[in-house]
Amino acid sequence: MKAAVLNAFGEPLAIETLPDPVLGPGEAIVEMVAAGVTSYAANIFNGSRNYALELPLAPGAGGVGRVHAMGPDSTRLKPGDWVFCEPTIRSRDNATDTILQGWTYRTEAALPLHRRYRHGSYAERMRLPAENLTPLGDIDPAEAGRWCALSRLLVPYGGLLAGDLRAGEILVVSGATGGFGGAGVAVALAMGAARIVAAGRNLDTLDDLARRFGPRVRSVRMTGVEANDCQNIMDAAAGRIDLVLDFLPREASATQVQAAILAAGHGGRVVLMGGVRSDLSLNYNMMMHKELTVRGAWMYPRQAVARMAELVRAGLIDLDQFELTEFALDEANAAVAHAAANAGPRQLTVIRPDRVGVR
Repeated sequence: MKAAVLNAFGEPLAIETLPDPVLGPGEAIVEMVAAGVTSYAANIFNGSRNYALELPLAPGAGGVGRVHAMGPDSTRLKPGDWVFCEPTIRSRDNATDTILQGWTYRTEAALPLHRRYRHGSYAERMRLPAENLTPLGDIDPAEAGRWCALSRLLVPYGGLLAGDLRAGEILVVSGATGGFGGAGVAVALAMGAARIVAAGRNLDTLDDLARRFGPRVRSVRMTGVEANDCQNIMDAAAGRIDLVLDFLPREASATQVQAAILAAGHGGRVVLMGGVRSDLSLNYNMMMHKELTVRGAWMYPRQAVARMAELVRAGLIDLDQFELTEFALDEANAAVAHAAANAGPRQLTVIRPDRVGVR
């Protein structure tokens, strides 16, 4: 099979022929049709993100494809079925030991998983555990790239489920100008949020979110002054803030995180899903008396995939909101560069392993 292979950090992806994956018990092989490219993929491949990877491998965290083969212990999925390939693979005897297939392994104990499922979705075929497939029903092959938006939508969906967002509540999305934060606004609206405060630094992107999603979304440009940002968030909410979903990037300061937490109302919940590397300084007395809950969340539960697909099928989430740009497998390096240069919440960059040959 053809694949885009990362042979060494800092090198371009090489289009190579790899052995076809061999099916094992409890596994599936999928003919990959479309695979999303994150805006930070270039930083993984050049080594600056320090993601744990054993090279060489074909990268790519999940995507959309059609079943090629299922193991004898599977009873429903059959060759030709459209599926979403979930990249989060958990050890069956310890869920803490987790990998993102074709992307990273999180602990040394998870290294055997990484070695078994090292190759990701930037390849014509991919082997993965059968439980990591979610049927999508019939879709137009030309629309397969749009369904890769599930990867973008599912991460904030996991955070909103972890924070127990309920219809009619007020939500703050901190870091709303990024890909996951912007998608979180769309998902929260579909879940019935009464009002969303979209907070971030890029005023143009914030204004675009408010314009596209209507009066239930209000934008706040963060200044970096904690007290001012906290007050601006509360003013925009115009009511008690029930939930804060944080997607701030690595470069953000702790004061940006804290401003949104301080704005949360009595009994508020805070879910941290971003990449901030600074320590937080939260007032013990304030947190106790406001009865705040602060928790982290990583990715999403497996059942979220089918539920997200149903939100799309029901018309509650419109995949056409994303500006899709597709590249053939041979154009993988151009796809990585394009994703880095077009990192907004509406941009969706996709590699099509079903298409080879440079345009």
